[in-house]
Amino acid sequence: MSTARLLPGAPVAESVLADVRERVARLRERGVQPSLATILVGDDDASAGYIRIKQKQAGELGFASPHRHLSGDVTQADLLKVIAEFNDDKDVHGVLIQYPIPAHLDYDAALQTLDPDKDVDGMHPLNMGRLAVGLPGPLPCTPAGIEALLAFHEIPVSGREVVILGRGATLGRPLAMLLAQKRPTANAAVTVVHTGVPDWQRYTQRADILIAAAGVPGIIQPEHVRAGAVVVGAGVRYEGRRLLPDVDESCAEVAGAITPRVGGVGPTTVAMLFRNAVTAAERATP
Repeated sequence: MSTARLLPGAPVAESVLADVRERVARLRERGVQPSLATILVGDDDASAGYIRIKQKQAGELGFASPHRHLSGDVTQADLLKVIAEFNDDKDVHGVLIQYPIPAHLDYDAALQTLDPDKDVDGMHPLNMGRLAVGLPGPLPCTPAGIEALLAFHEIPVSGREVVILGRGATLGRPLAMLLAQKRPTANAAVTVVHTGVPDWQRYTQRADILIAAAGVPGIIQPEHVRAGAVVVGAGVRYEGRRLLPDVDESCAEVAGAITPRVGGVGPTTVAMLFRNAVTAAERATP
């Protein structure tokens, strides 16, 4: 029987987006409409669905949402041309390149041509460097969403042992940097461990806060969790449209608090995208 307290992401996202709406309203009073541009390459149904969700959210928040849909056989040069156009457009404050893109294209090379100040995903190498040294800049959305989720639900982080299972460039590594920074909602002792470590369970079993970010369905089982620990499921894979999380639902029998299988970190990620976008618009406005 589950005894763990649930940590849903929806109220966290609603709180973040309420703040975004107020900031958008203040900008529009000054004659500035924040803008989040999106680029979709190819016809992947899931990617197209994500773009529709973001465009719908943009409209509800008062953002302009220019969009470019490129064919799946587009050249790298043509993709870079579209990015350059958005870089040069002063009315565009944020740009999202929907990932993944077709295999013949170089996503990392495309990302590096994006104006770092318009990088709403927070994944440009310059923004990763800003994060590493504590300079202002757009933060990677999922790590920032996890920090916000823990803060919203009043989970103490400062001084506690956080173990992150997964070292990916989009989640594990930036999250470790974020939660180790000196802030009331961070300031943790952070250990990053990965599935290539034979006894990775030794680390997860001692965590006050365990964050699963491996992208391996069901890798975290109850025996990997210390009794009463906080468990955040951030890594997922999809089998068709079925979501397969890293954290087995039975972990709720051991954990003190846990994110739900659906509706945990996901909503906060989208909210942070728009927080980055409105911040970019504010910084670009004299």
